[in-house]
Amino acid sequence: MNNVQRFEVEWGGKPLIIETGRFAGAAGGSCTVQYGETIVLAAVTMSEYKREGMNWFPLMVDYEEKLYAAGRIKGSRFIKVEGRPTDEAVLTSRLIDRALRPLFDDRIRNDIQVIVTVLQFDEENDPDIISIIGASCALHMSNVPWNGPLGAIRVGQIDGEWVINPSYEARGKSIMDISFAGTSEKVVMVEAGANEAPDKDVVEAFRFGLKHMAKPIELIEQVRKAVGKEKSDPLAITSDEERMAEERKTAVEDLARPFIIEGVKKYFFDAPKATKIERRTAKKMLSKDTESFLLEKEIDPSEVKYGTGIVETIVEAEVTRAILENDQRVDGRKLDEVRELIIEAGLFKRIHGSGNFSRGETQVLSMLTIGSPGDEQTLDGMETRGTKRYFHHYNFPAYSVGETKPIRGPGRREIGHGALAEKALLPVLPNKEDFPYTLRVVSEVLMSNGSSSMASTCGSTLALMDGGVPIKRAVAGLAMGLASNESGWKVITDIQDLEDGKGGMDFKITGTTEGVTAIQMDTKTDGLTMDIVEETFQKSAVARQSILDQMAEVISEPRAEMSPFAPRIITVRIKPEQIGLVIGPGGKMINEIIAETGVQTIDIEEDGLVMITSIDQEAAQKAHRWITDLTRQIEKGEVFKGKVVRVMDFGAIVEFLPGKDGMVHVSELAPWRVEKVEDIVKMGDEVSVKVLDVDTVNNRISLSMKQSEDNDFSKFEKPKAPQSHSGARPPRDGGRPPRPSGTSHKPRGDR
Repeated sequence: MNNVQRFEVEWGGKPLIIETGRFAGAAGGSCTVQYGETIVLAAVTMSEYKREGMNWFPLMVDYEEKLYAAGRIKGSRFIKVEGRPTDEAVLTSRLIDRALRPLFDDRIRNDIQVIVTVLQFDEENDPDIISIIGASCALHMSNVPWNGPLGAIRVGQIDGEWVINPSYEARGKSIMDISFAGTSEKVVMVEAGANEAPDKDVVEAFRFGLKHMAKPIELIEQVRKAVGKEKSDPLAITSDEERMAEERKTAVEDLARPFIIEGVKKYFFDAPKATKIERRTAKKMLSKDTESFLLEKEIDPSEVKYGTGIVETIVEAEVTRAILENDQRVDGRKLDEVRELIIEAGLFKRIHGSGNFSRGETQVLSMLTIGSPGDEQTLDGMETRGTKRYFHHYNFPAYSVGETKPIRGPGRREIGHGALAEKALLPVLPNKEDFPYTLRVVSEVLMSNGSSSMASTCGSTLALMDGGVPIKRAVAGLAMGLASNESGWKVITDIQDLEDGKGGMDFKITGTTEGVTAIQMDTKTDGLTMDIVEETFQKSAVARQSILDQMAEVISEPRAEMSPFAPRIITVRIKPEQIGLVIGPGGKMINEIIAETGVQTIDIEEDGLVMITSIDQEAAQKAHRWITDLTRQIEKGEVFKGKVVRVMDFGAIVEFLPGKDGMVHVSELAPWRVEKVEDIVKMGDEVSVKVLDVDTVNNRISLSMKQSEDNDFSKFEKPKAPQSHSGARPPRDGGRPPRPSGTSHKPRGDR
């Protein structure tokens, strides 16, 4: 029988509710978290056995979007089950993972799985924050060893006022959208977007958020106290055999450590200009040297792995120590120095825009494609429905780090890095009304040694400006790092390979000359204090400005013209009720316009904005005239050229504009009486007509040929007048001769 327990606290003006004992009783720990009417289920399980021979921590985190949570069925006609996770779901999985991972002991080799499922979505409260809280609670109450708990919060600023966990609608009004996880004193994970928010305001957002982090953490502690399980210790020694093996391992490590430390100085600090691949080779050489050293010391060959196994850890520790004690970096740079930059734009003639950005050994080539409004991406997720007109894709081939691996499409990392660079540029893009094009930037990482996502941000800026996209300002970004151990910490600028080890951070900040546009932070510590955060922003702003200055030397503003190979869009606005007229029955009219003019696409918004996309400007202008003529208001007295499309006994129908025709009555065909319509016009004739009347009620237009001065009637043979009686007046054109004098108007009859 269920033993349901409910825990609740008021937070940000709404109740935050955690329930246990109702669902997923077989998991190591499970709970539901509710905020507003959004509810998630978090379940955590650890395998009983460790994976032997593994050299990494096997943590798996999955966030499951369920369309039933939003009361929806998948839009596909053929597949109704949820399939590949949306990018939004992947990014939320990464968000949870990045928050939880630093608080685990990475020596654990037992599989640990965290699954968060959205059970109900109210379309007001984002599930991501309570998913982190749910995962934190499930871990803390479970048997899984974890150095938690932590909380999570979203912070916005609207009209100068700080807001906790703003709704989707409120986030649209906020100058920043900052999500972070941590405790009341330290930040563990950050994901943020901002509309060029000043750096100092962003730092204040961190302070405000930490101040309000206590309530969810206290609630989790209540759950743990009430229903928490005893923690397992997968690293515990349970037998004499294991204890002896651990003692031997420690002895070999202690013997190898001084030798490895000397090797680090030889291979890394005596060759400060070495490349990443050369340093990787140096690690292998140091491992071989260590193996030879231990064998010379008559260590059992089966135990040599204990000594070689700590090479990586010691290298990272010595790199950190050199920074903390001597301000010495492996490549000889100062702590606040950015690596050498190579900046190029416009490398490919037929590409709509391109940028090559290199920072040290990190090189990214960004390519812009400009498309029509119809090229927008359709979004059909649990949270997001609609379209997207700017998207950035990030590719990370194995050769960029000198390796080989199968090509299986973008993974979580690629999706996450692409989304970060995309978020960085969003605040500076032109709005759709001013620039209605669809924009896709693809960043190809050609070489990677630290912060390729930030190089992608810079490369995207170059490509957009090269393509003539009128962005407000250039955006640049770089990754800030941290060297820390028990003795202290120092912030470092523009980190690379060896500087992202234990005790470090990867704090990416993008922005313009005006402020911050995006943030992403991961750490390999138990969190960052506000002192670290504040110094990071101060140093990042200086470095960002130096990069922007160098980018401006290459391209300081968007090019005045787009590539000749990029499509152009001409817009025309019509009345919404005229949309059907342009589209036509079954799309007949719009398809005819496209086929006849040769434009690429014609897209029509619900408000009547028509966007004509074509590489050929003449074709676009032709389509523009067609649609303008099709939807224009006809005025009495206007004169048009038209084509006879129908001939009848009493007149002719003339199409004088696309989709518009009118009647020329037989009496208006020529300046004389016309006995037979075909004497003046035939099917297909080109004629000039003047508008006599517009009947909007019956949708009829009366036309005249004889009143248009553009028609040449001299080519027609004017009918001869019938011969008159002596003394009588000649007949009027088109009329009867007058009656003889002395006759009556009525025929005589018998009297």
